[in-house]
Amino acid sequence: MATWDLTEMNHHVLICNGSSCMRKGGEEVTQAIRKEIKERDLDVRVHTTRTRCNGRCKDACVVIVYPEGTWYHEVDEQLAEKIVASHLQQGEPVENAVTYTSHDNGMTLKNDRITGVAKEKEKQKIK
Repeated sequence: MATWDLTEMNHHVLICNGSSCMRKGGEEVTQAIRKEIKERDLDVRVHTTRTRCNGRCKDACVVIVYPEGTWYHEVDEQLAEKIVASHLQQGEPVENAVTYTSHDNGMTLKNDRITGVAKEKEKQKIK
């Protein structure tokens, strides 16, 4: 395994490769993002990581961009290319594909997406 020098990185892209996302093209999305990053000479500034399940399976394939904490839903190869060109290169998130954004007070749900199960509700069921 390589140990990357991340000191020049501006963004970290987490690409879900959990089972639901893989069924929805997770491998193709991973490769499309990495290819587009390389073609745009952004590989010194953008690091990618494959993750396991991010807990948003109905939003598959999920891509998360940090440090902004922007969560994208239903990412396919075309949207992956758009995320690289717009968000990673120009600094402009692809708003119509954003599920959540992060801020000092937590996360904000965007685009009338499914909110999902609240963790507190799940804890109550277990008791």
